[in-house]
Amino acid sequence: MTPIVPPPTRRLALLLGGLAMFGPFSIDTIFPAFPAIGVQLGADPVAMQQTISVYLIAYALMSIVHGPLSDAIGRRRVILGGLIVFALASAGCALAEDLPTLLAFRALQGLSSGVGLIVGRAVIRDVLHGPDAQRLMSQVSMIFGVAPAIAPIIGGWILGWSHWPMIFWFLVVFAVVLIVATWSVLPETHPPSARLPFVPRSLLRDYAAIFVNPRFQRLAAAASFNFGALFLYIASAPVFVLEMLRLDGRHLDETQFGWFFVPTIGGMIAGAFVSGRAAGRLSADASVRIGFACSALAMLYNVVYNALAPVPEVPWAVLPMTLHAFGIALVFPVLTLAILDMYPRQRGSASSLQAFTSLVMNALLAGAVSPLVSHHPRWLAAGAAAMMLVGWLFWRWERAVSGAAVESA
Repeated sequence: MTPIVPPPTRRLALLLGGLAMFGPFSIDTIFPAFPAIGVQLGADPVAMQQTISVYLIAYALMSIVHGPLSDAIGRRRVILGGLIVFALASAGCALAEDLPTLLAFRALQGLSSGVGLIVGRAVIRDVLHGPDAQRLMSQVSMIFGVAPAIAPIIGGWILGWSHWPMIFWFLVVFAVVLIVATWSVLPETHPPSARLPFVPRSLLRDYAAIFVNPRFQRLAAAASFNFGALFLYIASAPVFVLEMLRLDGRHLDETQFGWFFVPTIGGMIAGAFVSGRAAGRLSADASVRIGFACSALAMLYNVVYNALAPVPEVPWAVLPMTLHAFGIALVFPVLTLAILDMYPRQRGSASSLQAFTSLVMNALLAGAVSPLVSHHPRWLAAGAAAMMLVGWLFWRWERAVSGAAVESA
């Protein structure tokens, strides 16, 4: 078998980071345009929230297919196919003239946008192992982390000089750039000799075997609940930024989403950098413990601040999310690699199922929990703290049961 010759690590990190970015771009670039889209399409804020929910539900449903499909026909084909569908779906969103049409094309975006993140994780484990894999995963996380910070800022800029459909045309251009880059740079990392047939009955049996594995459930839940604390704020960003946050006593406008996203994602990038530097020097267990400690401190500060402050003011109201994002970036690579290493011949399937569990939770947070708690900063802070605590409890459960087994990550 001819050995796989991957591109240089930095180039591969840039490509995989870019591929992972177009998912968050699909969510966050349209936040500043929520009021304008609602006015033009006759949709109230609750209806507009469903543009996130329908995207995430479709993303979650298709996520269980992306990985096994890449196990069967190769990583490169699946990524290119998903990018093409995403570009077409984004064009459909730009041309939508009513809410049902917009929701339909948002669902199509969701069906396609998971290929970069889900299949990209499998690519990392195809070509690298051990600390090298953690370092590359952290580098990709750093690049990926930029997306939620700059996406709403880009959306606000576009909205400042044009109308909201131009945001979706921007996504079309971004997808085309990624298609060209993938075609030019990414080799096939999953050779035919290692592929598994795509048989629906076998796929369901394999998924059932992975899903009922108690260790998978604990690791996936720890990662999903911990990130869910941050995603609750991301899903609530249109309300949190435009209606709650104050700067010098005044409300923020649609061009000022950066006050929330830039510090938050800055924390995630810093955490990813530290995780990459610590790979091979600090044990996986120590990285997770430090990450959860940072998140716990952030949630404690957040709850106390919102209980005492009359209104949330920047920068004090966003600092807890910065520290929590830092903690997430320390925890997530270790948990993800531990899951992938459980199934070396089914990395695509394991990556898909992990993504599916996280996405289902995010969809519930965006569609059900966020509308309930986003109108009051104290409820929002309490909800995020509860999510982080549950994630930590699942991790403690895993450590109690499995001991040092996760060190193999």
